[in-house]
Amino acid sequence: MNIFDEDRRFYDFTDDESGFYRLEEGLSPEIVRQISEEKHDPEWMRDFRLKSLEVYNRTPVPDWGPPIDGLNMEEIASYVRPNTSMQGRWEDVPEEIRNTFEKLGIPQAERESLAGVGAQYDSELVYHSVRDEVAAQGVVYTDMESALTGEYADLVRETFMKLVPPEDHKFAALHGAVWSGGSFVYVPPGVKVEIPLQSYFRLNARGAGQFEHTLIIVGEGADLHFIEGCSAPKYNVANLHAGCVELYVKKGARLRYSTIENWSKNMYNLNTKRALVEEGAVMEWVSGSFGSHTSYLYPTTVLKGDRSHAEFTGITFAGAGQNLDTGAKMIHLGRETSSFIDTKSISGRGGISTYRSSVQIMAGAKGSKASVNCASLMLDSYSRSDTIPAMDIRTSEADVGHEAKIGRISDEAVFYLMSRGIPENEARAMIVSGFADTVSKELPLEYAAEMNNLIRLEMENG
Repeated sequence: MNIFDEDRRFYDFTDDESGFYRLEEGLSPEIVRQISEEKHDPEWMRDFRLKSLEVYNRTPVPDWGPPIDGLNMEEIASYVRPNTSMQGRWEDVPEEIRNTFEKLGIPQAERESLAGVGAQYDSELVYHSVRDEVAAQGVVYTDMESALTGEYADLVRETFMKLVPPEDHKFAALHGAVWSGGSFVYVPPGVKVEIPLQSYFRLNARGAGQFEHTLIIVGEGADLHFIEGCSAPKYNVANLHAGCVELYVKKGARLRYSTIENWSKNMYNLNTKRALVEEGAVMEWVSGSFGSHTSYLYPTTVLKGDRSHAEFTGITFAGAGQNLDTGAKMIHLGRETSSFIDTKSISGRGGISTYRSSVQIMAGAKGSKASVNCASLMLDSYSRSDTIPAMDIRTSEADVGHEAKIGRISDEAVFYLMSRGIPENEARAMIVSGFADTVSKELPLEYAAEMNNLIRLEMENG
């Protein structure tokens, strides 16, 4: 069934009256213009998309991660829109979509522990809500399209893809061309948001891409915890996630950004995240990476201001058929800046887990400190774990340390737990959950429980 005129080249995804509008596969200036028209972009954004496409076409595929030979953009639909507008009441979201999110704990989590929730389904947000008391503090939490065309349009134009320019790498350019959805957050100076905000991204369409953009600005002396959740069902064709996260942490502010990514194992997760941290401010990353066929994920922190600080705590679990290349990057520019990276990686059933980090302390960052600690756990003899740290230290007035270790589950520990009546698979899952404890204890209780459930499922599948 044709939904639009033939020259707009849309067709119905589900082939029924409640269909999802899906742009044809591939990537071209015509497709980018159609997305821009669908989003009601201002002229500058349409031009930005087209220039990004030019950068994408002339930029080679990165050579610093696992191969992505199975990804063909000619077979990926870059825009799929549910047949609904964004709703402010959960009851108004179409039942099929609502049921999908409710199985994932949305909006139950909103009622119990969140100050606001955004829910994206494929290429568009279908629900967005923020508590009245948070809005009364002047906190802005809305979808990117509303921010782009509304009261904060100038601020969006000033900051959009300034931390992650399209020239950064091929998939940043792809994102700039076809981005859709995502969240915009502005916390006024001095405001402390006591309970977290959350955005949840669900890619439900077969053979499609999701390209949401998250832009957060935390004002001077403000405080925010933002949670990001991601998931997708499994198909027998490639899906693509190439989102972008840009975080601005102003003087004396604090931002914690927590992520649980549970993509399906046909997903190419090529996400880019970057934070700019000003004087005396604090940036905290907490990351759990599960699922996906291939991942490139290296959140980057630029410690621009003197005495700014950043921490990254992350865990990656690579199972059968997975090649997950993850890590973190810290760039010290200001004086007496400090950073700490603590990562855990787990590989089993032939999975490949690669930890890749970079610490740069520039010549002007005198008195800075950096510490990197990475540990890997292999569950069998045919899985693989690699550690690839890089240190670029350009001043003698710095304190830098790095520690790495790789091990296997102790047979003695498994035997001890089994001798107490615990089945072998459960015993191994308990050991792995203990290994991941440094991450789970940094998450809100319900998200720590979700992460431990994912670990148990992976162990059961083994």
